[in-house]
Amino acid sequence: MSQSSNITIAILAAGASTRMGSPKQLLKWGNKSLITHTISIAQNSKAKEVIVVLGANSETITSEIKGTSASILINKEWHKGIGKSIACAADHILNSNEKCKGILVILADQPFVTTDYLNEIIEVYTTEKANIIATAYHSNKLGVPALFDRVYFEELSQLSGDDGAKSLIKKDKHVVTVLSSNFTNVDIDTKADFKQYSKGKFN
Repeated sequence: MSQSSNITIAILAAGASTRMGSPKQLLKWGNKSLITHTISIAQNSKAKEVIVVLGANSETITSEIKGTSASILINKEWHKGIGKSIACAADHILNSNEKCKGILVILADQPFVTTDYLNEIIEVYTTEKANIIATAYHSNKLGVPALFDRVYFEELSQLSGDDGAKSLIKKDKHVVTVLSSNFTNVDIDTKADFKQYSKGKFN
């Protein structure tokens, strides 16, 4: 990992994969599992630290990723939505890493995200001093990967629900820097999704 920035990447992987019917974090993606693929993408970036937030099926997934250098957080309130996983990561950093300048939130089920794109977000944050950087989706929606400056850590630590940090992005939209990815940024939620997208290019 190139440690040229004081950014922590938080990989959110606490969900129960209800629509998939089995832990999607463990699905095969290329020669890795979905979760170890995402960790590899993150660890090859310029971020200084990589945290994985687990919840449902945490013991099984911990066994899968114990060979990586990523830190593991267990979100005991994972059932309260993705917001709680962001809150778990933000609270951990607030209490353990005074030097961390920002948190870059990514999902374990967006396998087409690239290291280059994560580095682009970090570079824009560093050069433009942007407080929030979000990724543009179709229909003008903004979402993850998204980076938040430390000034937002307290607010992030209070999040709950399934909207994640969308409310915060919407509230402070006037300070959000928007980036567009050069890849298809999709979530893999169902077996049909996996069947369709696993035939695509591995990044």
